[in-house]
Amino acid sequence: MSKIENNTSSTAMSTDTNSANELAKSFEPLAIEKKLSEIWSQKDVNALEIRSGQENFCIQLPPPNVTGTLHMGHAFNQTIMDGLTRHARMQGKNALWVPGTDHAGIATQIVVERQLDAQGVSRHDLGRQVFLEKVWEWKEKSGSTITSQIKRLGASIDWSKEYFTMDPSMSAAVVEVFVTLYEQGLIYRGKRLVNWDPVLGTAVSDLEVDSEEEAGFMWHIRYPLADGSGHLTVATTRPETMLGDLAVMVHPEDERYKHLIGNKVVLPLCQREIPIIADDYVDPAFGTGVVKVTPAHDFNDYAVGQRHQLTPLNILTLDAKINENAPIAYQGMDRFDARKKIVEDLEALGFLDKVVDHKLMVPRGDRTRTIIEPMLTDQWFVAMSKPTPFNQYKPGESIASAALLAVTEGDVKLIPENWTSTYSQWLENIQDWCISRQLWWGHQIPAWFQEDGEFIVARDEEAAYVKARANGYQGTLKRDDDVLDTWFSSALVPFSSLGWPKKTELLEHFLPSTVLVTGFDIIFFWVARMVMMTCHFTGKIPFEHVYVHGLVRDAEGQKMSKSKGNTLDPIDLIDGISLESLLEKRTQNLMNPKQAQAIAKRTKKEFPDGIPSFGTDALRFTFASMATLGRNINFDLKRCEGYRNFCNKLWNATRFVLMNCSGGDEENGFAKCPGDCGPEGYLDFSPADRWIVSLLQKVEADIDRAYKEYRFDLIATSIYQFVWDEYCDWYLELAKVQLQHGSPASQRGTRRTLLRVLETILRLAHPIIPFITEELWQTVAPKTGKSLADCPKQTISLQPYPVSQPQKIDESSELWVKKLKALVDACRNLRGEMQVPPSQKVPLLIQGPNDFIELAQPYLMSLAKLSELQIDATGELIDTKSAQAPVVIVEDIRLLLEIKIDVEAEKIRLDKEIKRLEVEIAKSYGKLSNESFVSKAPPEVIATENNRMVEFKSKLARLSDQRDKLSLG
Repeated sequence: MSKIENNTSSTAMSTDTNSANELAKSFEPLAIEKKLSEIWSQKDVNALEIRSGQENFCIQLPPPNVTGTLHMGHAFNQTIMDGLTRHARMQGKNALWVPGTDHAGIATQIVVERQLDAQGVSRHDLGRQVFLEKVWEWKEKSGSTITSQIKRLGASIDWSKEYFTMDPSMSAAVVEVFVTLYEQGLIYRGKRLVNWDPVLGTAVSDLEVDSEEEAGFMWHIRYPLADGSGHLTVATTRPETMLGDLAVMVHPEDERYKHLIGNKVVLPLCQREIPIIADDYVDPAFGTGVVKVTPAHDFNDYAVGQRHQLTPLNILTLDAKINENAPIAYQGMDRFDARKKIVEDLEALGFLDKVVDHKLMVPRGDRTRTIIEPMLTDQWFVAMSKPTPFNQYKPGESIASAALLAVTEGDVKLIPENWTSTYSQWLENIQDWCISRQLWWGHQIPAWFQEDGEFIVARDEEAAYVKARANGYQGTLKRDDDVLDTWFSSALVPFSSLGWPKKTELLEHFLPSTVLVTGFDIIFFWVARMVMMTCHFTGKIPFEHVYVHGLVRDAEGQKMSKSKGNTLDPIDLIDGISLESLLEKRTQNLMNPKQAQAIAKRTKKEFPDGIPSFGTDALRFTFASMATLGRNINFDLKRCEGYRNFCNKLWNATRFVLMNCSGGDEENGFAKCPGDCGPEGYLDFSPADRWIVSLLQKVEADIDRAYKEYRFDLIATSIYQFVWDEYCDWYLELAKVQLQHGSPASQRGTRRTLLRVLETILRLAHPIIPFITEELWQTVAPKTGKSLADCPKQTISLQPYPVSQPQKIDESSELWVKKLKALVDACRNLRGEMQVPPSQKVPLLIQGPNDFIELAQPYLMSLAKLSELQIDATGELIDTKSAQAPVVIVEDIRLLLEIKIDVEAEKIRLDKEIKRLEVEIAKSYGKLSNESFVSKAPPEVIATENNRMVEFKSKLARLSDQRDKLSLG
C-alpha cells in the first residue's frame, strides 16, 4: 500500500504579481465604463467600414420618441441589438446599426404646449410658424436625452449615421412617397368616421386607443311608434348620441318585431320620425333586441348606415360639445353635461324605462386618457386593399396584400413563428389607413387648396402653383394645415434612413437589413407598415428577420407603470440610487396623496436601502439571460445581483491567471515557443488542459447556433456555465495543482491554456458584456501573443469572434475529467456527511485502477483537502457493510475517508438528523395526500414537493444505513 503526503504548504508557487497589478483589486464598473466610452468615441471604433467582398449586416434602431427617456423596454431591446451588431462586426461583416429619433408629433406638441400653458400662452396666440420655432428650440435643448442614455448602455452605434425624422432628407422622402402614392391613386381625401381625441383635437389611430372595461350604465329608452300604437325600447350606453339617431334596427327574423319593419318611431326630445330597419348585425338576445342607429357617432352604425343609405348626422363639435344639429336646449353643452340633462328630460317626459348597471369597454386616448369619440371629419387616407400595377414588389397586388405575401411566402420571417398568424390576420382585415393629424408639429401634408375647395398635391408650393395655373386657376393657394401621422414617416425608415430616393451606397449594401428587433406591441404600428412601404417603393423587403420579443414587466409579471409605482429606470440600475431619490422619482407629479403614500410604502419595502450600482454589464447580462422566445420578461433584481457577481468572478479569475502567467515565455504569449508538445517537449498539455479546450469548442458551437436562432438566453447560459462552473470552479483549481506539481513543460502548457482560453472567453462574451471584456482583454491579449499595435484600433470589438474547431474536441479527456470531478465531489460529500470542517485535512483510502489514480493523485490531494492518500493495490475490496464510515463507489473506484470518530457522538448526531428527516417526510406526505392541496396547488409546486420527498427519503436511507453500521461495530 503506497502513501502520498499532502505537502502543498511547503511547495512555493512561483508568481509574479506585476501583471495582476495592472488590474484593480476589485471590479469597479462605473469608472471602467466612463473611461472606455471616451476611448471608443475617440478611436471611433464603431464607425462603419464597407469592405468589398464582405457580408453585410444591418439593423435599424426603432427610433425612440425625441420626447422620451430610456425605459426598461428600450434597455432590453437595445441590449439584444447591440449584441447582434457586435457579434456581426467581430465576424468581419460590414456592420451597420442605424440610429435615429422620431419627431413624435402628438407627444412633442403636448410637451411644448404644456410649457406654453405654464406661461399663460397658447400655440394659437403664437401662430404656427412661431410655435414650430419653439418646438425646434425645445428639441435642440432637450431632445437628445435618450441618445445620451443609449450611449450609457454601451451601444456600438456609428452615430455619424444618426437621423431625425424631421431632417430635410427624411422630410424629402416623406413628400416623395406621399405625392407618388397620390399620383398612383392610392392616397385620397374623404369624409370618414375616425377616432377623435377631443382634448388633442386630432384624429388618432386605432392603435393609439386603449379600450378598458369600466363600470357604467345601460339606459333603456322608449321610442314611441309614429302611429301611436305603442313603443320600442332601445338600450344604450351613450344616451347623448340619440340626438343623431337616423333609425332603429331589429333582426329581420326576430318574431317580436318583424311586423314593424318599415314603420317609423318618433325620436324622443327631437320630434323627428325615423324608420325601423332590419339588419343581420342585430343580436336579438342582447338587451331588448332593438338597436339605435347613429352613423356619425359609432363605427358599427356607420357601416349599417352605408348599407341602408342613411346620411350621417353629426351632433358634436370637434371639442365634444353639442352642435347646431341638435335641439337648441342642448347646443353648446359638453357631451357629458348633455348626457345628464338628456337623461333628466327623458325621465321627466316618461321616455326613460329604466337604468341598469353595466360593464362596458371604454375607448380612451393613450396620451390624454380622455374618452375617444367616433367623429365624421375630412381626412387623408392610404388605400390599403386597392390592387395596383405600381407595387414594385408584387405588381398588381395591393399595398396590404404585398406585405402579407412577403411574410407568408417566407421572404420576411417572424421569430417566433407564431407571430406570423397575428400579423396575417391584421393585414387580411385591414381598413384604409387614416394618415392625417390635426397638429402643427410634423410633416405638413403637401396639398394646397384653392378658394373653391379644390386641392392640388405637389412636391412644393411652386409646383402646386404651376399645376393650378395649368388648370386655369388664377387665385391664391393655401397649404393644408394638417400633418401626417408619425407612423407614416416611420414606415419609410428602412429606406429613407439609407438615403432614398437617392441611390446611395448605404441603400445598395444595407437594404434589406438583416433583422428587426422589436416588441410585439408595435407589429401593426410599425412592422407591417414598414413592409408595406418598403416593398411598394423599392421592390425589396425591409428586413429578412423580425425578432419579436416580449415586454419587460416587474418581478410579479405586472405591467410597469408610474401609477403602480413599480417602474425601474435602467440608468438607476447602472449607477445606483438612494431610497430618498427613488421615492422622489416615483411619487413626483402624483396628484393623489393616497396613491403617493401607497407607492412610497411599496418602494420602502422593496428597496429599503435604495438600489445599488450594478453597472452596465450586469444589467445587459440580465436582459440577455431573460431573452427567451416567450411573450413577457419578468424582471427580477436578484438576477442583476447574480450577474454582478459573475462579473466579479471573471475579474478575479483574470487576476489569478495574470499572477500565475507572468514572466518567461508568457511575456510574448508563447509566440516564439517551439511547436513540440508532450512529456518530452517544450509544452505538455494535461488531460485537464485538453478537457477545457474541448469544452470550449462545444460552447462556441452552441453559441453560434443560438445567435442564428436569436436565443440570447441560451447564449447567456452557455457563457455563464462555462466560465463559472467549468473554467473558474474547476479548471483554475486543476491548474493550480499543475502549476505546483507539474513538470516545466506541463506548467508552460497550463499557463498557455489558462491564457488562451481566457482570451477566447473575453471575445466570446464581449457582445453581451462589452465593458469588462474590453478592460480585461487589453491586459490579457498581449500575454497570448497578440500585439495591440497590430490590432485594429486596439480594441476587442474588432477582433475575430471565436469559431469552434471540432478537431480540438477530445472526448477521452472529457471522460477523464468527468471521472476526476466525480471523485472530488464524492470526497466532498463524504466530508459533508461526516461534518468534517473545511480547514481539516483527512486521509483517504482509495481502491481502483492504478494508472488513473496515480495521475489523479495530486488533484485529489488538493481539491478534496486530504492529509494523505492511501492507494490499496491488494485487490481486496473495502467491505461497504462493515465499514463504520461511509464508502462511496464511483465507477470502478472505491473511496473511504479514514477518520477516527467518536462512535457514540456520531450515533447521537445521526439519530438527530434521522428524526429531522422523518418529520420532513411526514410533512411532505401530509401535503401530497391532501386532496385539497393537490387539486389547488400549481403543478410546479406539487413537483417541487415530490422532489423534496424523494430527496429526503434518499438521504434518510443513506443515514439509516450508516447508523446501522455504527451499531454493528
